[in-house]
Amino acid sequence: MAQAVAPASAVAASAPVKIGFINTERVLKDSALAKAAQQKLEAEFSKRDKELQDMAAKIKAANDNLEKNGPVMSDADRIKAQQNLVDMNREFQRKQREFSEDLNARRNEALATVLDKANKVVREIALKDHYDIIFQDAVYVNPRIDITDKVLKALDAQTGK
Repeated sequence: MAQAVAPASAVAASAPVKIGFINTERVLKDSALAKAAQQKLEAEFSKRDKELQDMAAKIKAANDNLEKNGPVMSDADRIKAQQNLVDMNREFQRKQREFSEDLNARRNEALATVLDKANKVVREIALKDHYDIIFQDAVYVNPRIDITDKVLKALDAQTGK
């Protein structure tokens, strides 16, 4: 029985191994799907970003006004203006934190969708072209095994459907 197993393993060991590599960062940056997701995020969050920019401008104007007119204001008016500025800053920081959290959550969702579709394309290419293994991270990659362009084309073709 050992003799029957040995020839089979010898044949498997002598078969050439086909290796590929995919640059995930390029897929997330250059694919039409990733670019569309980025544009959608920008559109979705542009209004809130503009509101934050406007709020920052109002805070700066209130701060400039306090610095300029503070010395000639009554104590009560100056304290009220300072408290108003503190409240505006607190509200701005809260909204900015919420914006960042929401944006990061949506970006992660969008990237996960892109990666999921890209991984399906990679599996299809691996099966069709008989790859034994396809790596996503490496310290060094010989350009002849880099199939990122092939994956981008296939992913973009699917996105166009």
